[in-house]
Amino acid sequence: MATATPAAAPAAPSARAARRTSRALVAGALAGPLFFASAVTQMVLREGFDITRHPISQLATGDLGWIQIVTFVLAGLGGVALATGLKRTVTEGAGRRTLPVFVAIFGIGLVAAGLLPMDPEKGFPVGTPEGPVAQMSWHGVAHSVAAAVAFTSLAIAAIVMTVRHVRRRAVRPAVLNGAVALVLLVPMSPDHMSLQIALNGVVAFTWTTVVALHSRRQAMPSGRHGMHSG
Repeated sequence: MATATPAAAPAAPSARAARRTSRALVAGALAGPLFFASAVTQMVLREGFDITRHPISQLATGDLGWIQIVTFVLAGLGGVALATGLKRTVTEGAGRRTLPVFVAIFGIGLVAAGLLPMDPEKGFPVGTPEGPVAQMSWHGVAHSVAAAVAFTSLAIAAIVMTVRHVRRRAVRPAVLNGAVALVLLVPMSPDHMSLQIALNGVVAFTWTTVVALHSRRQAMPSGRHGMHSG
């Protein structure tokens, strides 16, 4: 007579939730490094690209443009994952509901910006006429709108974090979050737009990585699922 083997006890819901939260925050932390590893590699290897003239988004044009499109989409999904992690860890205090929303908009905006590439112009990809595109396509306009919405949303998320830290009287993180918001909200300079976009990307993705790692560190070690700090 066969002896029935007891079924393994299912993991406690709290443990499963903790693992999902941890994975979401890790995905959010990796979005920035992934984006810039891909973008910098393409900047170096793709003929004719000049960061002083061409915004990073222009890597999404040409035969190899699919690489940057995939990069945008993956980074955007990382932003959405970060929003999910923040929703589970930021459970009290000012902005606990709005913070994940604005971070999610950032991620969705990046996905849209990737799927709706800008137009080739200013000699890139090689063979494209010099100078700005004569008339933007609908997807070029949509790309610009999606990118603007994404980075504005992240600036608002940084402002929310600033308020949280101010209320906790945590001066240093309040100042740093305020500085991030300020950089992202500076109007674009027509003469140095591609460099300013690259700087905004560095600032934005550094913010997402730091917030994700901080949130994971705060929530995971002690098994707590509520993050009481900003």
